[in-house]
Amino acid sequence: MTIDGRAARGERTRGAVLDAAVALATEAGLDGLSLGQLADRLGVSKSGLFAHWRSKEELQLATIDRAAEQWTDRVVRPAVQAPAGVRRLWAMHVAKLDFYRAAVLPGRCFFANTQFEFGTRPGPVRDRIVLAFAQWMALLERLATEAVAAGELDPDVDVRQLAYEIEAFGMAAVVRSQLLSSDEPYRYAHRAALDRLRSLCPDPTLLPEA
Repeated sequence: MTIDGRAARGERTRGAVLDAAVALATEAGLDGLSLGQLADRLGVSKSGLFAHWRSKEELQLATIDRAAEQWTDRVVRPAVQAPAGVRRLWAMHVAKLDFYRAAVLPGRCFFANTQFEFGTRPGPVRDRIVLAFAQWMALLERLATEAVAAGELDPDVDVRQLAYEIEAFGMAAVVRSQLLSSDEPYRYAHRAALDRLRSLCPDPTLLPEA
């Protein structure tokens, strides 16, 4: 029982540190992460953190994985409660915009920030970011494919193109909203994706009007 209790406490500590790391990375970048900085923010000893990560790169990789877990919990899981087809694809876009709007993270989107930071820097960190992004795009493409199969999107829809457009609307919104300190980019991203999906849906009544 003592061993199990220690393991549970260690896992809770690890989770709290990674949550802080994800938030901090949206402000200072993944390169700005350090065990000392996290220890100061959380009020724990730096030496204790070395039990979890022996290098900065290990911490960066674990932070990316934690950000992906947060994304799944806060965006993907709520959205997949919607009926399969075009409504689920739409729900995924709405859940993403809601996550950004809620300012769960100081910099709104971990992956938008890290894509810019590591886009031209080869190595394991970039590879992990690329993998997370590829998995997200594959999910959007799968949802679009399911909507086509259900007859809720036109049969000649290019699902990869549609997934790209929906992702681009969200990415533009989160970047512009940070610069402008305004909700307007989210409204535009909401309307742009909705208009696009309604134009491709044989039964537009499956989607809201605005």
